[in-house]
Amino acid sequence: MLRIVPPARPRLAARPWLAARPSVTARLCASSWRLRIPAWLLLPVFAAATVGITASAAAAAAAGITASAAQGADEPASCRTVRFSDVGWTDITATTALTSRMLQALGYRTITQILSIPVTYASIKNRQIDVYLGDWQPSMEEDRKPFLADGSVQVVRANLKGAKYTLAVPSYVAAAGVKSFADLHAYADKFHHRIIGIEPGNNGNRMIGSIIGQNRFGLGDWTLVESSEQGMLSEVDRAIRKGDWIVFLGWSPHPMNLKYHIDYLSGGDDTFGAAYGGATIYTDVRTGYLAECPNVGTLLENLEFTPDIESRMMALILDEHLDGSEAAGRFLAAHPAFLDGWLKGVATVDGRPGAEAVRRTLLTSGLHRFADRLDAANDWVIGHKIPLGMWLNNLVEYSMHHAQRFFDAVSDALGTVITALTTLLMRVPALLLIVGLTAGAFFLHRSPALTVFILGSLLLIDNLGYWDATIQTFSLVLFSTLVCVLLGVPIGIAAAHRPWIYKLLHPVLDLMQTIPTFVYLIPTLVLFGLGVVPGLISTVIFAIPAPIRLTHLGISSVPKHLLDVGEAFGATRRQLLFKVELPHALPTIMAGVTQCIMLSLSMVVIAALVGADGLGKPVVRALNSVNIAMGFEAGLAIVILAIILDRVFKRTRGNP
Repeated sequence: MLRIVPPARPRLAARPWLAARPSVTARLCASSWRLRIPAWLLLPVFAAATVGITASAAAAAAAGITASAAQGADEPASCRTVRFSDVGWTDITATTALTSRMLQALGYRTITQILSIPVTYASIKNRQIDVYLGDWQPSMEEDRKPFLADGSVQVVRANLKGAKYTLAVPSYVAAAGVKSFADLHAYADKFHHRIIGIEPGNNGNRMIGSIIGQNRFGLGDWTLVESSEQGMLSEVDRAIRKGDWIVFLGWSPHPMNLKYHIDYLSGGDDTFGAAYGGATIYTDVRTGYLAECPNVGTLLENLEFTPDIESRMMALILDEHLDGSEAAGRFLAAHPAFLDGWLKGVATVDGRPGAEAVRRTLLTSGLHRFADRLDAANDWVIGHKIPLGMWLNNLVEYSMHHAQRFFDAVSDALGTVITALTTLLMRVPALLLIVGLTAGAFFLHRSPALTVFILGSLLLIDNLGYWDATIQTFSLVLFSTLVCVLLGVPIGIAAAHRPWIYKLLHPVLDLMQTIPTFVYLIPTLVLFGLGVVPGLISTVIFAIPAPIRLTHLGISSVPKHLLDVGEAFGATRRQLLFKVELPHALPTIMAGVTQCIMLSLSMVVIAALVGADGLGKPVVRALNSVNIAMGFEAGLAIVILAIILDRVFKRTRGNP
């Protein structure tokens, strides 16, 4: 009879890992030897032990493979919503959209907030934002530094290398001799002494402002035109089509590098960084987020883009006019190979492999998913969309290419008039103009209280340092109100005398007053360029319904017996208008003028987004830089100006 003999002690001692932790087989041998159990009885036990060991090894391997999947299911519920910040730059919009699209396919809910750079970091510190994919370094170093110092922001990794961020010019300008910052001064007249920037408060604008403020490269008398990324691109497009000279804030990656032939200027290393403003873009999160949400953290640690990826995504957004989510879906469907690297070790919220889940969502188009939720009739309606927006876009592009000289002439004429008015008012010493305006208000209303209020308020604006901006805003409001009155009052009179005209105008006026005011800025910006002119035209469109409606109301409200008396005395139509109707309707017409002034003032901040100077610019700059003091002071100046204009133009009983 065979017996199981346990291994000798010296042999075990020679293999310390066995002595320290004997295998299952060794333990079975030892037990059978002590109990005198025949070896053939233990053969099934040995077989089961072998199978168990193999199964355990397989289970351990499977556990290692699915460890990343488990972390998706183990995340707390708070991780199921991921909050992004987008500062409005198309490259950041593109990368944020790509990341959001993948997270949504994994089962997460994403929220993207449009915020300025300082507000972004303040929101990360307050735990209101989780992820920011657009940390351009070194240009954003000053914005990020205090939050790294207090430990509220954590840098995950660099998601893009080889970017650029500095001043650029068209290639034909570079060929003419402008190759560096130092060359700009010699051609100042051709550049009209201005540099086209992006949104007020942006770090790039601050760098340009510091160059101008310190009179570096002889640019002390130049002007920074602040607007937005799209406003800057529109102005670049206009200049290149006309062959004009322009210098602007450019960067790469961006479709502008593919659409236009541009050259980046050298010599700005001390301001924008070496290698033409060479930049690396980082992913930032709130401190502790990676540990709290490891599955999302793995995705963020994997994310790495290339200039080609971002340029393709931005082309879908800018050239094909897709929103970020749709552009991301189309890009991922066309390039699914990127998912393997980005989603390595990432799982869905219920623990399934992430890359496979995202691929499945890309196989079904958005329209098919939509059809799953709606009936076939609604699907047909959506599939046959009326291209209203495309028609308008084609009309604007046709006008831009075939009537650009006309729009340039209108822009130059209006710009010259407003600039002349502003220059005239600004040449008058501030204190002298304050005294003159106060005296004029006193002679109009004979009110000591109003006179004292106006005097004190204007002195306060001057004391706060917003006098020049107030004059610029006053000029814009005054000129736009004048245009609205000159056009609106005659139209209102004609509509009152001919009811069919008012029936035609009524829906148009409703549209002009209810459509979002930002919509006005898009075509006016493209057709008239940056500056005060698109702001003026947008203001007139928004404000002119008030004088038209109230003039129509005033003329229509004239009692019929007054008209009969005038006709009985042989008055002509013109005499009836000027002697009877207008005097009776004057209070209502003046109410329309006052409303027009208030509506024009409400456009001040919006006009700043297309390069119009005035009190709107410090308000936007304060919003983008979280400058409470500047925002309050500029806002107070707007309120004071609104109250003064309302009181001065309001018709009282004692002042007919």
